[in-house]
Amino acid sequence: AAFQENVGRQGTFPHGIDILTAADYFAVGNRVNCYLTISVYIAGFPEYTQPMIDHLVNMKINHWDSVIRELSTKALHNLTPRAPEYMAHVVLPRLLPLSVGTDLHTRHGAILACAEITHALCKLAEENNRSLTYYFNEKSLEGLKQIHQELCSRQLYRGLGGELMRPAVCTLIEKLSLSKMPFRGDPIIGGWQWLINDSLRSLPLVSSAARQHIKESAVSALAALCNEYYINENGEADPALQDELVTQYVSELQNTEEMIRCGFSRALGALPRCLLKGRLQQVLEGLKKVTLISPADVSFAESRRDALIAIAKVCQTVGVKGEGSQEEYVCKDNVTQIYATLLTGVTDYTTDSRGDVGGWVREAAMTSLMEVTLLLVQNEAKLINANICRQIMCWLAQQSAEKIDKFRAHAGSVFLALLHFDRPPVPHIPHREELERIFPRSEKETLNWNAASEAFPRITQLLGLPTYQYYVLLGLSVSVGGLTETTLRYSAQSLFDYMKKIQDDSSAMESFCETLLKVFEDNLRNDRVSVPLLTMLDQMLANGCFDIFTMQENHPFSVKLFTLCKEEIKRSKDIRKLRSSIGVFCGLIQFQGDTREKVLFQLFLLLCHPFPVIRKTTASQVYEMLITYSDVAEPAVVEEVMTILSDTNW
Repeated sequence: AAFQENVGRQGTFPHGIDILTAADYFAVGNRVNCYLTISVYIAGFPEYTQPMIDHLVNMKINHWDSVIRELSTKALHNLTPRAPEYMAHVVLPRLLPLSVGTDLHTRHGAILACAEITHALCKLAEENNRSLTYYFNEKSLEGLKQIHQELCSRQLYRGLGGELMRPAVCTLIEKLSLSKMPFRGDPIIGGWQWLINDSLRSLPLVSSAARQHIKESAVSALAALCNEYYINENGEADPALQDELVTQYVSELQNTEEMIRCGFSRALGALPRCLLKGRLQQVLEGLKKVTLISPADVSFAESRRDALIAIAKVCQTVGVKGEGSQEEYVCKDNVTQIYATLLTGVTDYTTDSRGDVGGWVREAAMTSLMEVTLLLVQNEAKLINANICRQIMCWLAQQSAEKIDKFRAHAGSVFLALLHFDRPPVPHIPHREELERIFPRSEKETLNWNAASEAFPRITQLLGLPTYQYYVLLGLSVSVGGLTETTLRYSAQSLFDYMKKIQDDSSAMESFCETLLKVFEDNLRNDRVSVPLLTMLDQMLANGCFDIFTMQENHPFSVKLFTLCKEEIKRSKDIRKLRSSIGVFCGLIQFQGDTREKVLFQLFLLLCHPFPVIRKTTASQVYEMLITYSDVAEPAVVEEVMTILSDTNW
């Protein structure tokens, strides 16, 4: 506002109108845009270049807000091409002492600024075919090396200051490696490697967000360091160094601390091809062990997630060669093992005090399955067999029908990405033509999987495709019988709409009921599925979904369903499960034959249940059942039973 006022009244500010056009009130309101884009435009006018750089160095890299410090250093990177000599000969020598100074914020900002300016200067030197000595003298190179040594000797990586120093120096290592600094064979490389390894381990007194930031910085630094300093002119790594690094990283995967497993899983995923060559099976086996659930590490969902992400990264790094060695490539000998590990991740439903932590694992598994599949399709599609492709698409279909919006949306987007990929198409996708009709290519980007109202009407259409029916029904059971109102409403409505469509098709109904019973049987006493499944069955019976079978004497569906329900609640003390089963038993009364007597007897047992709430619920629902199905017994008997039910204090 002050700048605008001066331009309007005095007219003496250089390039005032041009600057105000770019840096208007709304444009500067966005902090990132202001620092990274507008600053570069304004610094393009010579009168403003040096003052803007000086302001960032003097006033902003030591700001109390770490976000401002980080933005300032990125702005200095962008401004370096405007004044490279000034940056190299004035700004960098001024920053080097600050980067080992006593003030924490100034030290943090100065280290990041050194990293960004050095990287920008090296890019300029490369673009203009100049040697690094054009911008860097011996003193500045030595100063950059001294930063880590000084911080290490003063133990500034420890304590709360380590939250800032570790990611800052890891960023410095990454930028110096990308800048191809002439440090090959220098002892400083060993010091940097120590810091990276130490940062990959769990750090005490550090928040989880800070720990994640430190690990990400360390992994980025490791990738750049290995690519620049561990590979010779022939593109090969030193065998002794490779053996030491890979063996150490794989052994850390079985550490008893989850965060250490996470760090070294990510690190293995970042290693360059030359360090994985000849060691691929060792790395894949190590990562596979991290993905397995054992009683000791059942809650280690984050390490399982990171291991699955790392497997896909490793596969992308080593590449594909069908007839190649399993120690060097993704090939016919190891592709089945890779897929088996990734598919195991899709079945992780671990829960703890944080909620559905298995969802993180499932999400990572789905992403990795997509990445590995697309990698194979574009290189050697024949390595994808029909069975693997069927499993992938079926599991994705199940996840696309489940109750948590975020994971459903991710599964749906991966499902459509594989279905519509055409460079070349993914082979062996079951029912491809029908799927492309249900999910047209034109709606790939617009279909909102997060919205239950859009997702469920589409996904329930897969119930008509035999390959997908079991898996979609398994996913729907959890949604229709769930507790979230919108998910419940739209999933149930979509299911009932599908059932109406097949009511007159006896073979389709028989097939559906057979699959439904199979889902129940396979998940008997698995409360994550069986409890909502009972709720879904209650709703389906109440909505007349099985009317076609009710008039048949002793229809197998009613007999089997009664047996499974009875088995499910045997010796159970789960109130929600018991209440859901009452609704199913009451719904089964509409079927003719011996089942009716068995159902009545089961309901009488529930009227005598030790839990008052179960007795009361049973009485209430049996009363409603007798009003609906009055042909259960003689009218006089029904009337007497209803009187007892209503008059008794259950």
